[in-house]
Amino acid sequence: QVQLVESGGGLVQPGGSLRLSCAASGSILSFRSMAWYLQPPGEERELVASITSGGTTIYADSVKGRFTISRDSALNKVYLQMNSLKPEDTAVYYCRARSLEYMNYWGQGTQVTVSS
Repeated sequence: QVQLVESGGGLVQPGGSLRLSCAASGSILSFRSMAWYLQPPGEERELVASITSGGTTIYADSVKGRFTISRDSALNKVYLQMNSLKPEDTAVYYCRARSLEYMNYWGQGTQVTVSS
């Protein structure tokens, strides 16, 4: 069973930065893709950024130029560097792994709060 554990969330002021980490129980290169999603209170989960096994990245328009997804395959970790944070970035952030068979696995989430 695939396990994903997110960390790095917290409270940050507008304009600040955070780096989220997602530790996977297996090789991240064995997955079709890894991704970060966010879910604000009372809203649906939405894609923030993803990275394929080949290294191709995509970003939501709302985070382009501010967030960067990256990975360390030796550590089986995926990261989300978040800069120039805005109050509207406040949400629970989830890590998702997608297998070659298109099975999705989710972490437990980490809270990010952007507030002064």
